Amino acid sequence: MVKVREKKAAPAPQAAAKPQNKPQAQAKSGPRAPKKGPRPDAPAKISGMPAHEGDKNDNKMYFMALGGLEHIGQNMYVYKYKGKYLVVDCGMGFLEEEIGAGDVQYCDTRWLEKRKKDVVGFVITHGHEDHIGALKFIWPKFRKPIYCTRFPGEIIRRTFEGVEMDFNPKKDIVVFDHNGATLDLAPFEVETFHVSHSVPEAQMLIVKTPAGKILHTGDWTFNDDNPVENPTDFARLREIGSDPKLLACACDSTSASRQAKQTTETEVRETFERLMKEAPGRVIVTGYSRSIARLKMFAEAARAAGRVAAIKERSNPNPVPYVGLPEFREMGIKFGYLGKEEVYLHSEIKDLPAEKQAIFLTGSQGEQFAMLTRLCRGQVKEMKLQPTDTILFSAIIIPGREQDVSYLYNKLARMGIKTHTIFDTDHLHASGHAGRPELERFYDMVHPQVSIPMHGDYINEMLNGKMAMERGGAKYMMVVHNGEMIALADGKEPYVAETIETGFVVMEGETERSKNDQVYKNRKKIAANGAVFVTLPVDKRGFLKGVPEVSSAGIFESDETGFMKRQIQIEITKAIDDLSKAERKDRDNLVRAVQTASNRVVRAALGPDKKPQYSVHFIQK
Repeated sequence: MVKVREKKAAPAPQAAAKPQNKPQAQAKSGPRAPKKGPRPDAPAKISGMPAHEGDKNDNKMYFMALGGLEHIGQNMYVYKYKGKYLVVDCGMGFLEEEIGAGDVQYCDTRWLEKRKKDVVGFVITHGHEDHIGALKFIWPKFRKPIYCTRFPGEIIRRTFEGVEMDFNPKKDIVVFDHNGATLDLAPFEVETFHVSHSVPEAQMLIVKTPAGKILHTGDWTFNDDNPVENPTDFARLREIGSDPKLLACACDSTSASRQAKQTTETEVRETFERLMKEAPGRVIVTGYSRSIARLKMFAEAARAAGRVAAIKERSNPNPVPYVGLPEFREMGIKFGYLGKEEVYLHSEIKDLPAEKQAIFLTGSQGEQFAMLTRLCRGQVKEMKLQPTDTILFSAIIIPGREQDVSYLYNKLARMGIKTHTIFDTDHLHASGHAGRPELERFYDMVHPQVSIPMHGDYINEMLNGKMAMERGGAKYMMVVHNGEMIALADGKEPYVAETIETGFVVMEGETERSKNDQVYKNRKKIAANGAVFVTLPVDKRGFLKGVPEVSSAGIFESDETGFMKRQIQIEITKAIDDLSKAERKDRDNLVRAVQTASNRVVRAALGPDKKPQYSVHFIQK
């Protein structure tokens, strides 16, 4: 039976949601295995399976990431004990444009799917897309309960409404108290407590088994003047951090290299207020739509500057299959983080004088369909940018979005619109991730036996791990790759017990592809080298019965004389005519002849390193 044991909620400015206790069937035990566990230097194998895979006498805990190590985003972590698996977070990644495709990217879970009967559930630390965005694609493969607080639970519920699947939010989502709870997911016990982040109700986790405890931070920072929530539960953090039985701390590393002290949301509000008072016309703020605290600071600054705060709603009033800024405003009001009269809709204030308007909208990352991008392109009929507007970018640039954001900066500059960004204006954005000052403060309280830096590029993970050893007294630091399973035992040296094949998959429309899909490989090659398409009219003996049709992508389209195309046709004809009767009966020989002949022409014209893709089609004459 799965139980949720709630702690008494600390006083909070909003009412706490009632927890839901949902019974779940007990997972069956895994196969028996010898009692002897794997050696640190060479894990024992039993029928090709690591001993720890199903060893009931193995008293170690195991940690592994399917995604989230050595990169930003795509967070999905797995804890293992006694042959059972606990999944923490299930997020989307940032698409790598060089693969040439895709709508969303997330972890390859094929290894875990083979063990899904032993997965006890998904525990969610907070409601950002890189921690929950892949659930709609991965959850149907497991159909295990999702444990979360009410805010991410509402996001998940609304997101799943737009996806056709057999999902019952009353049964499949187990909501626990955002002030702290204890979850019984045998053989794991998971304690949660509140921590500050840039989205409401973020949680740190203490994953407990008889083998020990691991602190899993999720994303966090120490924003002690959080305007919509209580501050981090420092009392519980100090208590668990000083426990000598704390095996490990898996800690967020995103901003470990930042040296400056964290900007607070209150400082952001003061910056907003000053800039709003100075602006001659409308003030437009763009930032993350889930940051309810930022939306509240925006509203308070607008009121102090004599303006009316509003969000820019969608142009299309029809329902959409995703959760965006209008829905987050509704959720902020629903859970008591925003007042009903604090933030209006643009349609309600559009007739006010420009100097009285303050508008919050999406598009800080230059997303193609976000409101600011569409405004820059003149695609919004009911709202047009004006030279008297002032636009505040209250966000960092997410890695990979630099080119898109640069387009916005340059487009707005050409339009004569004044902008303020984090590069020219102090205290315009408060990060949700700890920098060096916050991490030093953290490791003054938290003293794990082992440091497992996660969620950050390699250098930031290294910096995080070094601070854990220098300030937190960690004896070991495990900077590992996705797919490497760390074995942890009290007072023992950790080691990588198993390495599994992992990676990411891309959902393109309704098709799921791996990163090694031949389609993507071909797209990369075509993008770099072009392609030649040849249609051969042949009889059943392989003799040409006409002139080959030749076209290209990225090779000779701009050659108005048609010289290269004719040369390719001539060379192909010669090459096939030179084949023997026996050779030409095999179509593979015809394809090779086409490639060799075409390469002679292409490389002579474009260089010896050009390697176009070839596609050969046959017409039977």
